This record gives sequence, C-alpha cells and structure tokens, in this order.
Amino acid sequence: MDTNEFAVLKLFVVGILVNAWMMRGLSAADSFNIEPTPPRPRKACNESRLKWEVEVCGEEFKRDMGHIDPHYWCNLTHFISEYHLFTICTETKSHMVSCYWPNPLVESYIIRIHKHFFSNCTMDQVVWVDPPDDTLTLLILIPVFLTLAMIALVVWCSKRSDILA
Repeated sequence: MDTNEFAVLKLFVVGILVNAWMMRGLSAADSFNIEPTPPRPRKACNESRLKWEVEVCGEEFKRDMGHIDPHYWCNLTHFISEYHLFTICTETKSHMVSCYWPNPLVESYIIRIHKHFFSNCTMDQVVWVDPPDDTLTLLILIPVFLTLAMIALVVWCSKRSDILA
C-alpha cells in the first residue's frame, strides 16, 4: 500500500472515530423522555393588577427620565440603563402576576411611554457614502485575485493528474 493511501486511510478512520466520539450521548432516544409531561397548572393572568404594576414601572421610568435633559431623550446612549430597568421591571411584574411577557397590555403601555418621551425623535435619512478609493480597490481586487488563483490551481492540478493519481 502506498504511503499516501495509507495516510488517507488513517485520516478517514480517525475522522470516523472522532465523529462517533462526538455524537456519543446525543441520541434523542437516550437523552430525552418521550412520555408526554403533564402541563403545569398555571394561574390566570391578573390583568387589573398587571396594569397597576406596569404603571409603577412607568412612574419609575418617568422619574428616571426626569433626571435626563430632554435634549438627550433621542440619544439612546443617555438613557439606555433607565430603559433597560423599565423593560426588566415590566417583565418581572408580568411574571409576578402570572402573565406572559410581552402581552398586549404591556405593549400598549410601552407604546404610550414611547409616544410621550420619543415622539419628537425622527430618524434623518441615512446618506450612504462610498468607501475611500483604496478600500474600494481592495474590496474589488481580493475576490478577483482569489478567483484567478483558484482557476490556476485547478488547471495546474488537472495537468499533473498523472502524478497525483
């Protein structure tokens, strides 16, 4: 047996062994219970309490936003932590009263908050600018040269097929 063929055979066997080792324990029949699990009893969503709890979150957010200059309300970097706390608060309160999150009640409240604080925040049209000529040249030439190199490699290998076989 030729040394190259033997090396390919060893690589193939090692590949099979590594694949078998990695797939060990990933069988669905071995790792999952296929019997249906009974659904957990879930309490009904208390929407009236949720509305009150979300109002508490909103008041905290309004108080926190009061400390930020209204000129910066359209710049997310100035109030991201306050908005994050507001989001976490609404999610926590929803789960506390056995409601899923987000739900229509919370979404409508968040929309009201957005209309109150962020209604004047309009996005300016993004003006797309071409990259500098050096960057553009590189972005064009790299794929062209890679394509030419691959074609040359295929032609070179096809001419040497008698040696490689």
